[in-house]
Formats: sequence, structure tokens, C-alpha cells
Amino acid sequence: CSSSPKEDTKNEATVSVVVATPSSNNNSGVQASGQIEAGQTAMVSTRVMGYITSIKVKAGDQVKQGQLLVTISNDDLMAKRAQVQASVSEAEAAAKVSAKDLERFTQLYNNQSASAKELENVNLQNQSVDAKLEAARQMRNEVNAMLAYTRITAPFSGVITQKFMEAGSMANPGMPILALEQTKSFQAVIAVPEADVMKVQKKGMVKITVKSTGDAFMAPISEISP
Repeated sequence: CSSSPKEDTKNEATVSVVVATPSSNNNSGVQASGQIEAGQTAMVSTRVMGYITSIKVKAGDQVKQGQLLVTISNDDLMAKRAQVQASVSEAEAAAKVSAKDLERFTQLYNNQSASAKELENVNLQNQSVDAKLEAARQMRNEVNAMLAYTRITAPFSGVITQKFMEAGSMANPGMPILALEQTKSFQAVIAVPEADVMKVQKKGMVKITVKSTGDAFMAPISEISP
């Protein structure tokens, strides 16, 4: 009863402990989902009304820039171009005659054989003829520009993703005929929650993970849409 119990001593390794206080960080990462799209997409359409005579491609076809995609009937525009060309030829002939009259009256005026009033009238008539010739040429340019829209070509190289119309259909200005997407560059369009918008900075880098393939890569933020 008078003896005291012996203490059991053990040699244990010392463990360092660090106490961390939880705190919120406004610069923490943001996770959001989205979809990968082509970097450039075009809805191929025309500015003229007419029947589609042929569509040279189908969905899934690879096309090159400048390749012919669609042709539209242009009989009425061809007839109008012939009329405009006749007007241009007539105006050019009138301009030549007017230029010779001006040259002749200028010589007569220098020889004091014609009055200043006569020379002024001939000069004004020459300017009027030149203006009519320029108007006819501009009308020809307009018709040629409209004719260009009857032969629709690819604005850039890519792949046809959709075909909205078939040959024989009536094409209207602004109505899409084909959808073309570029295949060399892509962009990830991601919807970021409103609470996390301030954490996203333009020209920053983000990690993109494609679940379907398992690929992951870094990409710059090119645009933030409000």
C-alpha cells in the first residue's frame, strides 16, 4: 500500500500541427459548363429572289473558299443587263459627239468665231452627257453585283453542317440556304453564373475539359458577353 505505481513511459514521434482558419477567397476557381462551337459560322443566303437551279453540296461536305455552292435563276437579270449595256453604249456614243462639239467650239471661240455664251452652252451640254454616261455605268455595276448573288460561293473554307433548301425552291433575300462552319478553329461558349461573373477576367486562361473525349487543355478568354 505504501508503494506508488510506476508510470509507463513511451517514446513517441513529435507531429507538427498547423491550425488553419477557413476564409473565403473571391479569386477561387469557377466551374461552368458549355459547348464547343466553330470559331466562325456563316448562314449562306442570297440578296436576290429567284428559283434555286442547283445546290452543289450536301451536309457534311468539305468546301474551300470561293467554291461554288448554289446557283439561282438569273434570266431576268441577264435581260436587264443587256438593256443597261445598250444604254451604256448609247451614252458613250453621245459623249464622244459632245466632246468633239466642245473641242470645235473651243477653237471657234479662240478664233473669235463663236461667242462665250455658245461655248458655255456646249460645255454644259457636254457635262450633262457625261453625267448620263456615268449613271448608265453605275447601273451596269449594280446589275453585275446582283448577278453575283445568283452564284453563291463559300466565304471561307469549312464544312457544310446544314442544308435548309433544295433545288427548285424559291430563294428570298436573307433566307438561309446552307450553314457553313470553319473547322480549323473552335471556341468554347460557356454560361457563367451571375454570382461568378466578377471572377472571370478577359484575356485570362481557363482549363477546358471535354468529357466525351477526356481531353483537357488551356485556352484564353477572348470575349465576355454581358
